[in-house]
Amino acid sequence: MANKNIWIRLVLLPLLIFLAYAAHLIKVFIFCVLELFWKSPLASVVRTPDSRFDNAAKLGYTFKPNYVELPIGGGKTLPRVHYVDEGPRDAKETILCLHGEPSWSFLYRHVINTLTKAGFRVIAPDFIGFGKSDKFTHPEAYSHELHTMTLRLLLDHLQVKNLTLVCQDWGGLTGLSVVKDCPDRFSRLVIMNTGLPVGGDFSINTLSKLTPFLMWRAFAQLFGTHLPVKRIFRFAIENISDEVLSLYEAPFPSSAHLGGAARWPLLVPLASSSLVSGDMQTTRDFLKNVWKSPALIMFSDNDPITGSQVKSFQSMLPHAKNHKIHGGGHFLQEQRGVELADQVVLFINSTN
Repeated sequence: MANKNIWIRLVLLPLLIFLAYAAHLIKVFIFCVLELFWKSPLASVVRTPDSRFDNAAKLGYTFKPNYVELPIGGGKTLPRVHYVDEGPRDAKETILCLHGEPSWSFLYRHVINTLTKAGFRVIAPDFIGFGKSDKFTHPEAYSHELHTMTLRLLLDHLQVKNLTLVCQDWGGLTGLSVVKDCPDRFSRLVIMNTGLPVGGDFSINTLSKLTPFLMWRAFAQLFGTHLPVKRIFRFAIENISDEVLSLYEAPFPSSAHLGGAARWPLLVPLASSSLVSGDMQTTRDFLKNVWKSPALIMFSDNDPITGSQVKSFQSMLPHAKNHKIHGGGHFLQEQRGVELADQVVLFINSTN
């Protein structure tokens, strides 16, 4: 077993990363050449047909769609952003639920139903490139700044404050960055299966912990806009039904719709000199030195992608409450949605 692990780390992983970067460089070169002669199609926006989501209500996603066009992206067409907004508008507490890669607000359906029954207002957007929101057709159109700006503009549009942030995966990197930029809008944090990576640490101990993520990153880079979303969820979620799998794949009817999903894993910083790394470090410093309001750190006990990051958040937020979700996997909202929603209710009620 030890020899097998060494072989994976020293041979297979470097080979996958090399192939991924080679494929990425070829795609970037082709894109740059095409952009010189054929600009408009590469910068276009596509929309997933509503018919792709026909079965969502049957699976518990019964929420009225809400849309807003946001002045973002730099193109002639303003992208339309979809968001769920359920529960009473005059609720004492409003909860903001943020998804990550390659999911959408459907992931939070059990959470939303439980929280609204408890009397809370729940807002759950689909980031551009995901869910029912519009999609840019090329991965290079996506950036960390695009997603943080989208969230800030949406919150401005909704004019909401006193928010409890519930975030997972890239929803954590994006949401916590916005908390740092707009702290007056937020009153509590619920941090689940995410991280604030700054890159630059290539020690054996760190690489050992990062091996699953690095393999996932190389996998995403190799497949690009042909990312097999259904297979990803089938691998990550135990006993998931074909109907649920189809809803996770629904936002992506073609490779033209997969630019955001292809790009997000590659935005995770590996080098400390990257712009995203700088923002992640600033966000870490904010949580450690500035954020004194309530926080709940709620990771699952079997997430191979971000599970090792729980100690980092406990160090940044020593005053935070902690709760471990057993058997939730990376997408704990799907497998343990009601349980984590119950914990959010207890957390909010105990910090009023």
